[in-house]
Formats: sequence, C-alpha cells, structure tokens
Amino acid sequence: MTYSRLDGPADAPVVVLSNSLGTTLEMWDPQVPALSERFAVLRYDHPGHGTSAGLTANSLEALARGVLGILDERGLKRVSFCGLSLGGAVGMWLAMHEPARIDRLALACTSARFGVRENWLARAATVRGEGVEAVADAVLQLWFTQRTRSDRPAFVRAYRAMMVSAEREGYAGCCEALADWDPGDELAAILAPTLVLAGSEDPVTPPAQGEAIAHRIAEARLSVLEGAGHLANLEEPEAFNRLLLDHLTTRPAVEVA
Repeated sequence: MTYSRLDGPADAPVVVLSNSLGTTLEMWDPQVPALSERFAVLRYDHPGHGTSAGLTANSLEALARGVLGILDERGLKRVSFCGLSLGGAVGMWLAMHEPARIDRLALACTSARFGVRENWLARAATVRGEGVEAVADAVLQLWFTQRTRSDRPAFVRAYRAMMVSAEREGYAGCCEALADWDPGDELAAILAPTLVLAGSEDPVTPPAQGEAIAHRIAEARLSVLEGAGHLANLEEPEAFNRLLLDHLTTRPAVEVA
C-alpha cells in the first residue's frame, strides 16, 4: 500500500497534497502549518519514492488508483486535491474519472502534456541503467531558479538528496506515466472548481501551459507566482499558501452524484 500521512484536525475537511516526480511528501512541509489550521492534510509518497518503497506504477491511471486506495482505506469519500507537476496530472485524472471524489482542485506547475514522449522514455531508461543520480543535476536546474540555487545551496542539496533516494524502478515508472499523459479536450469533463498555479520562471511547465489547462476547464482560474520556478510551493510558499487557502475556502464546490 502507498504510504500516507494525515496531519491536522481529525474532524476537518480533507485536502490531499500530491508530490512532483522525484520528491517525497516532505516537499509540502511549508504548506502543512497553514493548511492544518482549517483542514486535515493528507500527504503520500508516489511508488518507489520515500516510504512507498518497493512499489511501481507506470501510468497515470495506476498512480491515481493508488490514491483512491488510500482514500478508501481511510474511509474518505470526498476530498479536495492539490497536486504539483506529476501530482497535478494525478489530480486531473481523478477529477475527470472520479468526479464524485473531488471537491475542489488545485493544479500547480503542471501540464496536460509534459514535453516529448521519447525524452521521458529515454530518462526512464537512463535511470534504470544508472540510477537517479545520473539525471539529478540536470533536474535541479529545472526545479529551482538561479537565485535559489545561488542563495540557498544547502536547501538545494537537501532536495538533491531527496531526489536520488528514489528507487530506480519507481522513478522510471513515473517517467513512463508522464510520457503517455495527454488528456487533451477530456479536461473539459472536470467539474470541480479549479485553481491553476504557475511559476513565472518555471522552464518545465511555464505559465502558457497552465493557461492551456485553465482554458479547457470551465471557470478555472490561473494565478502566476512571480519569481517562482517549477517547485513554486517551495520558492514562494507564502504566496502559494495564500492562493491555495483562498481557493479551498471561498469557492463553492460542485456536488456530483
């Protein structure tokens, strides 16, 4: 079973936080104190990451069904969901295919298509053969802005260590899931009130990709975090938290039978 952790009031509404590729649930540490004042915060590790050791999944459906398994195990019928990058794709899949389970949706630094399929398959092959260490430095250049890499070297090193702790097969399987992710106009099926967040300096999923998602989901809103790279929740946590809390607490939810 995928590892998960619940923080905050036991009787509060639940928000699920879903990580990017190569990170663990600790990537959400800057969000938990603010969110747990109003919500029970459910975090989990993707297969082969963190405490979800020995697990694999190579499709978005498999990753999303892992989340449904967590919800079922904990008796949670309906939750709000915030996912970043890979986690955002998981959130989109759930909102499209299991709309009754998703109250409000936040999609951060994510895309309806993550670049070229063959590049992801090549990364998966590299990681299977040489380990995550082989791609770590190149990925760090994409995760964080030059300012963060220069001003916070210990912080960046900690996230490098987190990345290379991922198991080869778990990381590679997630690469394969991203390679095949391309929902296109199916995003129009999403009924949950949706906030799309983008980092102005994100080279992986730039604001234009967030705009493309927001355009396909009825009444979705796009907010751009100035100065933030791909892991915008870490580089601009106060702005990220403010926008996320506003979305979770003020927008009316849509009831789905």
